[in-house]
Amino acid sequence: MTIKIALIGNPNVGKSLIFNNLTGGRAHVGNWPGKTVERKEGKCIYRGEVVEIIDLPGTYSLTAHSIDELIARDYIVEEKPDVVIDIVDASNLERNLYLTLQLLELEANVVIALNKYDVAESLGYRIDVDTLSKMLGVQVVPTVATTKEGMKELMEAAIEAAKEKKRKVILNYGKAAEELISEIKKAILKDKKLSSKYPARWLAIKVLEEDEEVLKKVEKSPYRNEILDSSMRSRAREILGEDPEVFFAESRYDFISKILPKVLIGEKPLTLSDLLDMVFLNKYVGIPIFLAFWWALFRFTFDVSAPLSDMIDTLFSHLGKTLSSMTTNEQLASFVADGIFGGLGGVLVFLPPIFFLFFGLSLLEDSGYLARAAFVMDRIMYKLGLHGKSFIPMLLGFGCNIPGVMATRIIDSEKDRILTILINPLMSCSARLPVYILIGGAVLGSYAATGTYVMYMLGIVLAIIMALLFRRTIPYFKGKPSPLILELPMYSKPVLKSTLIHMWERGSLFLKKAGTVIFTGIIIVWFLSSHPWGVPLEKTYLAVFGRDLEPIFRPLGFDWRGAVALFFGFIAKEIVVGSFAVIFGLGEKSEIEEIQKTIRSEGVFTPLTGLAFMAFTLIYIPCIATVGAIYKETNSWKWTLFSVIYGLILAYLTSWIIIGIGHMLGYR
Repeated sequence: MTIKIALIGNPNVGKSLIFNNLTGGRAHVGNWPGKTVERKEGKCIYRGEVVEIIDLPGTYSLTAHSIDELIARDYIVEEKPDVVIDIVDASNLERNLYLTLQLLELEANVVIALNKYDVAESLGYRIDVDTLSKMLGVQVVPTVATTKEGMKELMEAAIEAAKEKKRKVILNYGKAAEELISEIKKAILKDKKLSSKYPARWLAIKVLEEDEEVLKKVEKSPYRNEILDSSMRSRAREILGEDPEVFFAESRYDFISKILPKVLIGEKPLTLSDLLDMVFLNKYVGIPIFLAFWWALFRFTFDVSAPLSDMIDTLFSHLGKTLSSMTTNEQLASFVADGIFGGLGGVLVFLPPIFFLFFGLSLLEDSGYLARAAFVMDRIMYKLGLHGKSFIPMLLGFGCNIPGVMATRIIDSEKDRILTILINPLMSCSARLPVYILIGGAVLGSYAATGTYVMYMLGIVLAIIMALLFRRTIPYFKGKPSPLILELPMYSKPVLKSTLIHMWERGSLFLKKAGTVIFTGIIIVWFLSSHPWGVPLEKTYLAVFGRDLEPIFRPLGFDWRGAVALFFGFIAKEIVVGSFAVIFGLGEKSEIEEIQKTIRSEGVFTPLTGLAFMAFTLIYIPCIATVGAIYKETNSWKWTLFSVIYGLILAYLTSWIIIGIGHMLGYR
């Protein structure tokens, strides 16, 4: 017989690490049926028992407002695992025990893993585990997932609980509330099919809370009129004195507040994290500090990566020159020099700054600062109509818009989630960085880093403006966004190995893209720019196509070469750089300095038009993979096409405004 165990817990409690410890790292990864949320399952054999372990999405509650909450709750309700291991952060019992109470209310067979026990002790806490176990009516096992301490005891407790199958409801909501619950429960028990599948008391509470998913289930009952008695539910607000959902939530926290003094010994001392938060979360200096960190990150990215980029320049220059000279076939030599080493090499020189950007972001993330950045920026974003949780997908968008779009699943409200998806492509992903470096270095000189920084800030500003505009002009988005609920982890010293792993996981995506999508796009550009074979560049297929596009972009100061580069940038933004290398026919001289020198000498861009080109690259259609992610997450061609069209219009208007203001100031 297989024992089925579900792991559940708040985000950042060490759930994934405990899952890996229990399964030995052997897991099957897929998606939940009908959802795009990752599903992890693993198996192990412990003392002759076959144990199947399911890692449920991290969630703060079981209210089923978000996709993650709904998946976790539905699995426990529908699949009825033998045991639910609730992983609780021992250093933050008050927040974590709320989920525990909801699990007990759901009549799940709970075992508590009191994780991060070492962290709690380091803060001066001492937890009376036995008293906590008695007050909740479940087994409680102290664990330290990082050292695998308590894993054996946790597995033994889970197997013992699976065999005992004891389920207890331990929370009493008071006489008035209990009478309401009892009245609805009696009606539910008349439906044998419904009450045998779901806990009747839990259903009654959810009916009072007007839980949409539960109401859908009850609507199918032949006793739905008795269960959903309108007079009874309308009396609830009057009897309870407030919204039932708020009443039950406050009651749970009140129960927790009574537990804590009996099980938690010692007061939390003032820590370094507290002192740092006094500064970093300050309403006056928090935002300037965030902007200063962002500026330092880009200076670091540029300055440290420069020598490595020069080495790649030299290597590709030498390889292109050597290999192209080994053949007398002109087309093959052009393909090798201009197509492969001219185009692809012109993109790979940006590998160091991209990796260093991710290295810097990993340092900020692992230190605990990025969560603070989201908290600080939320003060502005909420006032301007953007959902509080939107900043997390936006931060991910700085690395790549695809995971940024996918991360919007954490947002409860569907309309706020779609709104965040629509503005996420305005976050300047790492793929745009090569374009900024190329154009900025070519025409902005010593202000190249400043120009890049301005692009990132411009993306944030435009995202906020568009969110505000959509919120006020599109009926679907009208209304206030919900507030940000975000856990602030303790500050910690980044571990170099972990930081390097994060850097590689994210940066390697650029390498994979360079070897597939980018390479394919560059070869297409090379073919169009060199055929018909033997004719001047101005008469090639690419030039003909570019001149057809040029009238559209001429008001912005872009000639046909810029138009073509932007067109193929729809495949992948890195192709913009490769396109210039191929168009200029630099071949083995495809170092970034040579491309920049050619841009200057041929007057492709001035500082003003170069800045406008950088802005256009930032704003217009995201790469084709991101467009696919938008469709997948919205499941709507309407919103997907809307994101493409408004991006094109906004890019053109923004670039035109930059040109107009520049002309007013006397720049050309």
